[in-house]
Amino acid sequence: MRQHPPFRADVVGSFLRPAPVQEARAAFAERRIDAAALRAVEDDAIRALMDAQQAAGLQLATDGEARRAWWHLDFWGGLDGVEVVELDHGIAFQGVTTTPKGMRVTGPVSFPADHPFVADAAFVVAEATARGLTPKFTIPAPTVFDFRLDADQIRTDHYDGRDAITEDLVQAYRDAIAALYAVGVRYLQLDDTAWAYACSDAEMAKARERGIETDGIAERFSSIIRRVLDGRPEDLVVTTHVCRGNFRSTWIASGGYEPVAEQLLGNTGYDGFFLEYDSDRAGGFEPLRFLPEGDQVVVLGLVTSKTGELEDQAVIEQRIRDAAEFAPLGQLALSPQCGFASTEEGNVLTEDEQWAKVRSVVDVADRVWR
Repeated sequence: MRQHPPFRADVVGSFLRPAPVQEARAAFAERRIDAAALRAVEDDAIRALMDAQQAAGLQLATDGEARRAWWHLDFWGGLDGVEVVELDHGIAFQGVTTTPKGMRVTGPVSFPADHPFVADAAFVVAEATARGLTPKFTIPAPTVFDFRLDADQIRTDHYDGRDAITEDLVQAYRDAIAALYAVGVRYLQLDDTAWAYACSDAEMAKARERGIETDGIAERFSSIIRRVLDGRPEDLVVTTHVCRGNFRSTWIASGGYEPVAEQLLGNTGYDGFFLEYDSDRAGGFEPLRFLPEGDQVVVLGLVTSKTGELEDQAVIEQRIRDAAEFAPLGQLALSPQCGFASTEEGNVLTEDEQWAKVRSVVDVADRVWR
């Protein structure tokens, strides 16, 4: 088994929000409790989540993203020059639409020293370390910001269009990584839907309708990531999770990794890649041939987080062997395909089913890589 991340048995990061957190967030929204009371409930819930991760056999622990409503907007809303706003539309998944919120750029984009995620990360580091676990912290990738920002949501004369923001966006992320590192984060994950959209002809057509230049988009994404990661500390492990959409057990994008694999696996500089492989929508394992020989790891998301039905472990083991035909077994690992609650609503399964999935990942990894 690996003694450093990403681990042979790993998780993407989010977990179903425990009932006390849901109740406290509702009470806070109705002004029946204050921010300090809400945070105290979240603290207790995160400690319990970490205990559950340890009991399941994981070598790492996250906060389950229990303090967040969204996997991405909470981080971006804390940046200077960015606001989370009500829109006239949500994001359309298969058969369901998110609440109508998005981001707006209102001034120069930068990472403030008092961004709330810094304190959140420090709590994760302290609590995970106290349990002898590796703390893992997650933030949205800059490529998602780059891809999702609509030109009509740039409401400042500071930038002349989307491309003008890139330099400040890169610097904001470099500053974020430095701040998280300063409070002890050594395992950081950048969650990313943009690469998955680039695998989908349908989503690329929609992007062109929004005025996005899709020719060379994978090269653009890899350039942004390389610039963000350039010069990071040697002992900081940075991975990414490529997601096809995860809201109330539904999805958005379909398409195998072939259109982006060479750039994603070969030119971004990530230490690990959490790739979804829980359905036919992800295509085959052939794109794994672009993984350079060495220390980088592809974490196979073969166990779905979208339903509570447990996979046949023998089938999962065979799929790992199938993947090993295209990338060395020593550079592979296993995880659920996505988080269990990318937004506070969570996927459609129970907490017991969630933890059974995690234990199954650990069991399979123990057998395959022991």
